[in-house]
Amino acid sequence: MSYDLIVIGTGPGGYVCAIRAAQLGLKVAVVEKRGAHGGTCLNVGCIPSKALLHASEMFEEAGHSFAKMGIGVSTPKLDLPTMLKFKDEAVDGNVKGVDYLLKKNKIDSVFGVGRITAPGKVEVTSADGKTQTLETKSIVIATGSAVAPLKGIEIDGKRVVTSDQAIALPQVPGHLLVVGAGVIGLELGSVWRRLGAKVTVVEFLDRILPGLDSEVGRQSQRLLEKQGLVFKLGSKVTGVDSAGKTLKAKIEPAKGGAAETIEADVVLVAIGRVPFTEGLGLEAAGVTKDNRGRVTVDAHYATSVPGIYAIGDVIAGPMLAHKAEDEGMAAAELIAGHAGHVNYDVIPNVVYTFPEIASVGKTEDELKEAGIAYNAGKFPFTANGRAKANQQTDGFVKILADAKTDRVLGVHIVGSDAGNMIAEAAVAMEFGASSEDIARTCHAHPTLPEAVKEAALAVAKRAIHM
Repeated sequence: MSYDLIVIGTGPGGYVCAIRAAQLGLKVAVVEKRGAHGGTCLNVGCIPSKALLHASEMFEEAGHSFAKMGIGVSTPKLDLPTMLKFKDEAVDGNVKGVDYLLKKNKIDSVFGVGRITAPGKVEVTSADGKTQTLETKSIVIATGSAVAPLKGIEIDGKRVVTSDQAIALPQVPGHLLVVGAGVIGLELGSVWRRLGAKVTVVEFLDRILPGLDSEVGRQSQRLLEKQGLVFKLGSKVTGVDSAGKTLKAKIEPAKGGAAETIEADVVLVAIGRVPFTEGLGLEAAGVTKDNRGRVTVDAHYATSVPGIYAIGDVIAGPMLAHKAEDEGMAAAELIAGHAGHVNYDVIPNVVYTFPEIASVGKTEDELKEAGIAYNAGKFPFTANGRAKANQQTDGFVKILADAKTDRVLGVHIVGSDAGNMIAEAAVAMEFGASSEDIARTCHAHPTLPEAVKEAALAVAKRAIHM
């Protein structure tokens, strides 16, 4: 078979790239090593974890908040198998949706492990060992990322697990030790804490959520501690003894010092992810990578080999599904001879803990380091009418604007529904809005996004409700 484009990998970046290319008239095929489309995100990442976050949030609310609202219910009982089935149904629905979209756009799906044997040639080995070679004018590598290993820690998939297994533990662990205070560790730690586990989070750095605004990190840590998560910052796990009934994790100060041992039922290794390029034949094909194993591309997502492109987690930039989607669309448009572009200054990031944590643009730390003069406006949800009515007053909105032009440079939100509210900020920044533009935009009352308007007013020290 001969195609205009073959996309290797059908995660958010890959399947979006394929669909956009088909919309532009290209004959497209996708190669997927899993038995289902959707990649890590739909199968074992974004979607199943959000289903568990939602379900565990409802469980927590029923047990602790309903009575305050005059809703009398008996103490909720956890039916973990049914909750995991709820999660699996969310995955199944989304995976089938991708399959439908690919068929709707007349895209051929080839299941098996893809390997680039030469420019324009992709060899696919199916589960039964049979191989076939597909020919194409262009290839897009969209193979995503894999869990980053932790030196000296062996993953057995049962008691020492990654996020792949942590979304399907057969029982609530008595004590869950999470290695890494990033997005994945905090989200899954929150799930199992709500369901009854004691959760300890060990982080090598002296703060949680590295890369986010430091004030956001500090306040988020305090809120998570109030919920029962225990943090050991500036520490590292150097070994896990699995010989006994309980795991014994050796914890040492990151800067050196005496070690301690913490016993746990399950250890979740969540120190990040690394680009997945294994078995693609990139070295033989001449595709270059950087010192972190990421495929190097130019501004048009072209690799060092003509006709081979790469997007998503395998290239530089934040490992986010929506970043990969935008790159997939841009790459397809460029391959088809159209204009394609991604604004990397406006890529939102969301942590789906409770309250949620969302950000877009620059942090205060980055602006200070770059020597950029800015004004900050901050508004707490304790002063927002809807948040008071909902008894969800934790958190704040912070807007950072250029001191000279008032152009919005960054927005950071800690609060209920922050993941949805950050979209307003992203749209504003995409159009080059000033904080005054947001402040002068009428927001419905009573709503949580009024806090965004008030933060914009606060940039010029004229917030009304504070």
